[in-house]
Amino acid sequence: MRAFTIAGTPPSWEQQLAAGLLDLGREAIVSHRAAAALHGFDGFGPTSIEYTVPRATGGAESAWRVHTSRTLDRIDRCSIGMFRCTTASRTIIDLARTGSPSELERAIDSAIRDGLSSPSFLRRRLSALRGSGRAGARLLDELLIDSGGPSDHERTFLRLVREAGLPRPTCQRIFRRDGRTLARVDFSFEPSPVIAEVSGRRGHSSDAERAKDGRRRNELQHLGHIVLDFTDGQVRHDPAYVVHTLRRHLA
Repeated sequence: MRAFTIAGTPPSWEQQLAAGLLDLGREAIVSHRAAAALHGFDGFGPTSIEYTVPRATGGAESAWRVHTSRTLDRIDRCSIGMFRCTTASRTIIDLARTGSPSELERAIDSAIRDGLSSPSFLRRRLSALRGSGRAGARLLDELLIDSGGPSDHERTFLRLVREAGLPRPTCQRIFRRDGRTLARVDFSFEPSPVIAEVSGRRGHSSDAERAKDGRRRNELQHLGHIVLDFTDGQVRHDPAYVVHTLRRHLA
């Protein structure tokens, strides 16, 4: 096993990742929790060192944690800086084998928020890779139902809407007029004019932020939209109020 030592200091996480790729050869790629850290998924720090190699190679003797896979298609590979790595979507699918539901939720929402994947693409890759009895596939199916929002409180809102039998909204829709962006909204219930916003920090914005929010709301209302504001606390602790308000305006 290669190792980097600079002036007696222990190698950094990045140096250890690079050393492992050199040890394992050209077909090896960073994967699982290490790939999640490279992609910047929330809750995954630079601590784990994991790789995947094609199963046909028979694996390799290594000090690192090495997984094998029958399929490592080009569509599941990418580069992040100097590192060969599984894509965000493939990383999520691999994490489904051992990750907790909360870890997978954070991974999915991080990838969607940062534009690294989408719910529809994740479903397609999962369908292509799941095979017979692929571990974690059912859990990932369930978590993808309420994916789409870039944060935990937005995922909770989507779950609430689904369980109440309300129509699923479009997430993070951008409204434009005369070639300029007016607003990006959390949830848009088209063809209804209803827009729903969910905030985790309502009441803590500055005067400038409140003024900006007011102008944004006025622009949307001028276009004929109904803008409903909910706090994270209302979504989590007073769901009956949220559902009642949505039903009244969606009817």
